[in-house]
Parts: sequence; C-alpha cells; structure tokens
Amino acid sequence: MRRRLTDTSRYLSYVLRHAPGAIGLTLDREGWADIDDLMASARQAGHLLDARVIRAVVEGNDKNRFALSSDGRRIRAVQGHSTAGVAIQREPVLPPERLFHGTATRFLDAILVDGLRPGIRHHVHLSEDIATASQVGQRHGTPVVLTIESRRMHQQGYEFYQADNGVWLTGPVPKAFITT
Repeated sequence: MRRRLTDTSRYLSYVLRHAPGAIGLTLDREGWADIDDLMASARQAGHLLDARVIRAVVEGNDKNRFALSSDGRRIRAVQGHSTAGVAIQREPVLPPERLFHGTATRFLDAILVDGLRPGIRHHVHLSEDIATASQVGQRHGTPVVLTIESRRMHQQGYEFYQADNGVWLTGPVPKAFITT
C-alpha cells in the first residue's frame, strides 16, 4: 500500500502541478480539479486512481502538498505549479527576518552570480528552517542551504506569500539578499 501511495502522490504532483493537459484535465485558476474528472481523465490516459487512495495521499502526505476542498469533491496542489493556467490568489505576508533555500552545491556558483530564479515554477520556494531546506537540497545532490534576507527584501518592495503547507513563496531573489 505504501508504494501505491507514493506512486499516486508522484502522479498527482505531476498532473496537478505541471501537466494537467497530459491527461486532458482542466484546472481552474486556483488549481482545483474535480476528483471524479481527475479519475476519469487518468483512466483514459491508462492510470487508475482510486478516490480512497487520493484522500489517503492528501491526508498522509508529510509535506501537505495537496488540499481537498471543503466539500471533499475537488483537489489541488497547494504550491509548486508551473502551468500557466493556474494563478492561486494569495495575500502578501510579512516574512520572518530570514528564510532558507535548499539546493545542490552544483548550482551554487550560478545562484551566487544570478540569484535564485523560479525556473519553470511560478515562485521560488523557501523554508522557515534549515532542516527542511537541507532535505530539499538533498533531492538534487550534495545539499547546501542558502540564507535569504527576506525581511530586508520585503522592506525593499518584494512580496512574499505562504502556501497552505507553510512553504514560503516569492519571485526571483537577487544575489544581494543571499548568503551561504
């Protein structure tokens, strides 16, 4: 069952964050998809999803990557989108003094020259704690944790948001606000 939950979580991340069109699914501007439509679209694409397993993924995901609507009929990824059709409306939030970004050492030279860029995603993702940032960095190689002077950025006009799962989001981070 654990393997099925992991596979379903990865599939949901791919479809709900990056490629709903790959299975003919349409997300609304807030990233929501009807669960019945999701299961039908996945089935037509050759991937069987079960509503109970979807709910178990949402409820058991340690990173809280997904959310169910209040009526339990829709699902969305709470952050990490790269698809142009999704633009979750968030209110700007005052960030803490510092936030952290985990990456791999192989990206460090480019970051120190160009700053942090969202890449294909809508936002740069930041953490409130070093341990979480380090875990993120490990996914890409030898980890390094960067310190972001988020409060100073905010004071200079940069906006910060916080996703439902606590991940901090912002636009590009200029190198002047990054320390190693």
